[in-house]
Amino acid sequence: MRSEYETIIVGGGVIGNSIACHLAEKRQEGILLIEQKYPLTGTSGSTQAWVWVHTKTPSYYGEFSMYSSELYPYLERRIGDVEFHRTGGLAPFFTEAERERAKRLAESQAEVGIEIQVLTRDEVLAMEPALSPEVAGATFSRIDGNVNPLRLVEMYMRTAKKHGVEYLFYNRVTDLEKHRGQFVVHSEKGSFTAKNLILCAGVWSREVGKMLGINIPIDPVRGQILITEPLAPLINHTISSMRQTLNGEVLIGYSHERAGFDRSSTLDIIQNTASLAAHVVPALAKAHVVRCFSGIRAMPEDELPILGKVPGVEHLYVAAMHSGITLSPLVGTLMTELITEGDTSIPIDRYSITRFA
Repeated sequence: MRSEYETIIVGGGVIGNSIACHLAEKRQEGILLIEQKYPLTGTSGSTQAWVWVHTKTPSYYGEFSMYSSELYPYLERRIGDVEFHRTGGLAPFFTEAERERAKRLAESQAEVGIEIQVLTRDEVLAMEPALSPEVAGATFSRIDGNVNPLRLVEMYMRTAKKHGVEYLFYNRVTDLEKHRGQFVVHSEKGSFTAKNLILCAGVWSREVGKMLGINIPIDPVRGQILITEPLAPLINHTISSMRQTLNGEVLIGYSHERAGFDRSSTLDIIQNTASLAAHVVPALAKAHVVRCFSGIRAMPEDELPILGKVPGVEHLYVAAMHSGITLSPLVGTLMTELITEGDTSIPIDRYSITRFA
């Protein structure tokens, strides 16, 4: 393996692999991706994998997510089947006060082209008969769906490797520096230099940024997920708490916990998640839970993506965010444009790291 590259990407989750794939497709040569463990052992492999748009606020963030969702069918034609399904998304509510908030959401999202229906109780139950009869209504958008995260990351990697991207796994970055216009990446398996450095370290972004004196304000947020036994078809759409996979399993998760990097499953959250699920879909009260797992979300301080150039450090880029599954097609496209052309086809100024200065 050589030691000099045009571009080094630190982080092998869905965002790092999307950028590697898109850069390589543009015939950008000399790309190395370094991952401290192995892709899918972290956040990207511990997710319900929604491609979710309609409740994302503020509206410009919803619009950004919509553009990415619209890229998925084209992405599949390029890299292969990632089991993307545009099921439509439902966000149920249980009080009339929530209906007023839902109407305001629909109005604001309509301004950026996101179509949302505010459904009555009868309309919701016609679409999802298994939902609780206590439901008051729901917001619904046809644009939402889900994807198989294992296939998504694997297909990004296959395509990237086909176009010449090199990978180093189980290789923790120990230090970063810039010397004579080149970035030097020190790792457990050696030191490597590159003109461009892209930080896609997910929940470890804050620690990696410190190596270059950069504050990337990402905090780890734990989410616990339950998986049921395979069930007969029960849920028709992606719902804002659960979805049913093709083999019948139901994935359920609500929690957002500040627990550092602890990926434990805890009895109190498991019980609360099961109780909430049975309230929303009563038939789930009789389902057996076969597995629980926790994922650590990479959550920016304001919950919006951190994306683009790092001012004051030429050729240094950052891509760190929650909702990487939803955003990966667009982020890979835009970061490739930024690195190869110096600008992006969709403005990303709102997501600049400078907002935290």
